[in-house]
Amino acid sequence: MKCFFLIPVILLLAYSSVFAKKSGQERIDSLLGEVSNKRDDTSQVKLLSDLAAAYSVINPDEGIKYGEQSLALAGKCNWKKGQAMANIDIGLNYRTKADFQKALQHYQNALKISEEAGLKKTVATALGNIGIINSETGNYPGALEYYFKALKIHEELNDRMGMARNFGNIGNIYSKQKNSSKALEYDFKALKICEELNLKKGIVVNLNNIGNEYADMGDIPKKLEYSFKALKIAEEIQDKYEIQKIYCSIGIVYYRMGKYPDALENSLKALKTSEEIHDKYSIAYNIAQIGCVYSDIAKNLQREKQKGNFKSFSKDELLHKATVWVDSSVKLFKEIGNVSALLYAIENLSEIQRESGNYKGALESYHKYVFYKDSLFSLENNEKITNLETKRELDLKDKVIEINRLKVIQKRKTNIYLSCGIALLLVVVGFVVKERKKSDKLLLNILPEKVADELKKKGSSAASHFDAVTVIFADFVNFTKASERMSPQELVNELDACFRVFDKITSDNHIEKIKTVGDAYLAVSGLPKPNAGHAVNMIKAAKEIMAFMMDRRAKIGDRTFEIRIGIHSGTVVAGIVGIKKFAYDIWGDTVNIAARMEQTSEPGKINISQSTFDLVKDKFSCTYRGEIDAKNKGGMNMYFVD
Repeated sequence: MKCFFLIPVILLLAYSSVFAKKSGQERIDSLLGEVSNKRDDTSQVKLLSDLAAAYSVINPDEGIKYGEQSLALAGKCNWKKGQAMANIDIGLNYRTKADFQKALQHYQNALKISEEAGLKKTVATALGNIGIINSETGNYPGALEYYFKALKIHEELNDRMGMARNFGNIGNIYSKQKNSSKALEYDFKALKICEELNLKKGIVVNLNNIGNEYADMGDIPKKLEYSFKALKIAEEIQDKYEIQKIYCSIGIVYYRMGKYPDALENSLKALKTSEEIHDKYSIAYNIAQIGCVYSDIAKNLQREKQKGNFKSFSKDELLHKATVWVDSSVKLFKEIGNVSALLYAIENLSEIQRESGNYKGALESYHKYVFYKDSLFSLENNEKITNLETKRELDLKDKVIEINRLKVIQKRKTNIYLSCGIALLLVVVGFVVKERKKSDKLLLNILPEKVADELKKKGSSAASHFDAVTVIFADFVNFTKASERMSPQELVNELDACFRVFDKITSDNHIEKIKTVGDAYLAVSGLPKPNAGHAVNMIKAAKEIMAFMMDRRAKIGDRTFEIRIGIHSGTVVAGIVGIKKFAYDIWGDTVNIAARMEQTSEPGKINISQSTFDLVKDKFSCTYRGEIDAKNKGGMNMYFVD
């Protein structure tokens, strides 16, 4: 099982208390001791603002309360800098709550106040935070633009602490863009300044960022070297917030290496520390990670016992532990409202329950996963189909009643009316035939023609095995974040516009669309009619889809999505599922591997397996990626289509 709960590379947040020696509840207690209800001065404004920043980690609602108190008092004192900083700290708390629109509003307020008052340093701080919002909403070019604007001001002011923050933030963007050399360049620049200024907190953050970058590059010794350096300093300054993040990242590395005792030890330390600072987000991540470790131990128990580990445990006991831990994380992620993490937690829980033999629980968890995954588009699309089916059934029943009534009339009427009755009957029958054609057309939109014909003749259709097909998964990147920027109607309209083009492309290339699941698109080439060129046709379609999405994004920007594609060739079983609102679907390991190809692809890339590459290598130029770990599949050879 792959661990999905990786703590992201940490941003150097552009606000005044980022390099404070104390953090979490300890810092809050210290600040609360200094706040006085009797004072109405700039010192009180600063204390309230610092409290808002400190609460952002563990209780953003409380942080917003103190930030608004600071903002009101700064207005009363007519202290422009205080008003700007209060807006920044309120924005920080809204960012923690993932309310990016309100966060951006407060950062823009801070920028406007600072520019009007000529507060260059605070202007730079506001610009840096606007950059962070762009980063977290996936607008990386926009984030770099704001970071470099902020950096320029910090350099003009010779504000080396501000320079360090922005170097770290710029490095973070390059890391997200998978540009490790650039990311390390800026991380080391940030680290150098922090070491020169003896900013211990900054040193810890940058050492950990550098370690995480080396981990992404596959250099585990370097990762551990920098993480342990960061941990030593974090423990010296007693920064529990950073300590738990470092323990968590070290635990993940050991987990990936299969060193389960070390993985458990560090993950449990991370959990203990996150509980001490009451950080619910980190608690949930660490609990989920521990559950993943126990699940993998159960799968590899025989090997572990040969090493002398976990001798007193049975596989069932370990799977029970895994279930308890991951189920606890599901509840926490629901409470927090982190839907993307919740999806992965539920998916892991379903896998553990299946491994335990609890198939009922696994199915229930999978249904929950599908429930959270499905988008407004798929729900509305299903509703449209259901309404069409219902309307067709009612229309046909009405026509049958009308026909029977006319038959009775025919018997009772004289010959003089017979011709009129027959004529009317023909009109009705013609209408029924017309409606039947409409319904048949709808049926062909749902099922392949061969299957639809079999279903109409027999009332059922047997599943078929296909030896040579190619399956494609196309998924939109950062769909959840994009959906937060759009209204429900805008989201549905954009999905509909994209999927309509996908449908035309697949149809033109003799490819059978299977279904959309939320923002994912599944299709297969080589069935129901076998086709020797199934893989070539699929690559052609994938390239057309990618070209369309890149062109659309260039034209309308963030109002559409980036896409990643995965393709695999092999065997499948295909047939109809259910007896009501039936659907044509495909099953088999080929489908699972195609999904893994998509999951391990990158935005703007078409990732194909070895089997697909072997079929198309003479037709298309491809770049070998190496052997990459795929969930539940181990290392697999993968290629990007150029």
